[in-house]
Amino acid sequence: MPSFINVRTGWHVTDSQKTVMVVDDASLVRLYYRTALEGAGFRVEEALNGIEALEKLLSIPVDLLIVDVNMPQMDGFTFLDVLRQKTGPLASVPALVTSTESAEADFAAARNAGANYYLVKPIEPQTLVEFASMFCGIVR
Repeated sequence: MPSFINVRTGWHVTDSQKTVMVVDDASLVRLYYRTALEGAGFRVEEALNGIEALEKLLSIPVDLLIVDVNMPQMDGFTFLDVLRQKTGPLASVPALVTSTESAEADFAAARNAGANYYLVKPIEPQTLVEFASMFCGIVR
């Protein structure tokens, strides 16, 4: 599989670009994540809430979900709970939950909803890329 080194970041990227969907109602957070992830060679899709994410996932295959907790219409925990009840490949897409909430109850709620990991905001770009790479099976 052909690959290259991103000269700006030094990260190794393959031609089979991985797709990450960022599900967050905050436009600045989506832009921040998009900038970090695209700079590392990921393709990024966005959704404003869980309902929009579920709709987009019907036509856009993704390798990783990065999901905020507090969103209007459908929060991150409800979104993951609904997603994990589906059959097929959508049910097993890895999910990284991000939130400013840091209580043990929040971590437990994320686990119960089907999250694979929980990061507390703010998140450094390098940390975001490292976790995205790990969940997408990319060696950096």
